[in-house]
Amino acid sequence: MASPQMLKLPEVLTEIGMSRAAFYRMRARGQAPRLVKLPNGHLRVRRSDLDDWLSNLDSPAY
Repeated sequence: MASPQMLKLPEVLTEIGMSRAAFYRMRARGQAPRLVKLPNGHLRVRRSDLDDWLSNLDSPAY
């Protein structure tokens, strides 16, 4: 079984068209996709988590 695709934060920011600062503001509010911190301290986002997050943007919960 293949391991899940892990994206670097700059790749995620480019894909969603967002600055790092804006991403971290959303993250502080609990509105960003989940980050995975690797043992070396680098941050990654699972492709599946990003896809789920993007699909939920289309259906606001209010």
